[in-house]
This record gives sequence, structure tokens and C-alpha cells, in this order.
Amino acid sequence: MSATDAAFMQAALELAREGGSAGEVPVGAVVVREGEIVGRGFNAPISRHDPAAHAEIVALRDAAQRLGNYRLPGCDLYVTLEPCVMCSGAIIHARIARVIYGANDPKTGACGSVVDLFAEPRLNFHAEVTGGVLAEECGALLSSFFAARRSRTEVA
Repeated sequence: MSATDAAFMQAALELAREGGSAGEVPVGAVVVREGEIVGRGFNAPISRHDPAAHAEIVALRDAAQRLGNYRLPGCDLYVTLEPCVMCSGAIIHARIARVIYGANDPKTGACGSVVDLFAEPRLNFHAEVTGGVLAEECGALLSSFFAARRSRTEVA
């Protein structure tokens, strides 16, 4: 893990915490081009009433608006949780060069945990994928969020 990857993952973690404070599952993402964050997002499907408002999609939309293009070649995406199939499809369509994620997602991960869309030879684009960057910190944030949610449910 490079210092650069760790620094940008920390920025994604800050966004994840912001989302968690708002009652969303704490996942954060940043899009980076030439060492600069050009897109930011955290999970917001509950508050936006939008099943597609995952952190990655929000960050991709933000970057696309800022850069004036739905294609984001030369950009990297840092996300605290392994992208799902929906987000992986959007990443492929955006032509993100590299995906860097924190914690694996054994239930819906599409970078190798359940399926690996980025290794599918029939697809016309393949991003480079690096997993496990600050995985413990990213996973702990999710675990504590769900543990708190379970304890509130048990008390009620």
C-alpha cells in the first residue's frame, strides 16, 4: 500500500463517517485525477430515496459534473467497501483507470468476493483493481455501524 493510496482512502473514510452520521451505511468514495480529488460521495440511498445512490455512483456523478464528461479516463476511484455489481458497471462505463477499495464485501462484492466483473474477458474495458487498502479501519467502521444498529433494534 502506498502512502498516496492510504491518504486518499482516509479521505474516503471521512466521507463514510459523514454518511454514517447521517444514518446511511458508512461507505465513502473519492475520484482522483492527477493527485487531486475531483469527485466525492458517501452512501445516500435512504436520504435521497434512490437505490442507485451508492458512494461510488455519487462520487462518479460529482466528478463527471466537475470535469464536464461522463467518461473519466485517467481517474482513480477510492472506496471504503468493495464495489457491488451496479457500481462496478458504472465504473466500467466511466472508464475509471484504477479502483482501490478497503474492505471486502462477501455478500455483494464484484471485485472478486462474489463475482469479478473487472476480470470478465467479454467486457470491453478493464480497470486495475487493488483491494485491502486500510481494510481493517474500513471494515471496523462498517462493523461498528451495524453493531450499533442491532443493539438499538434489540432494545426497542
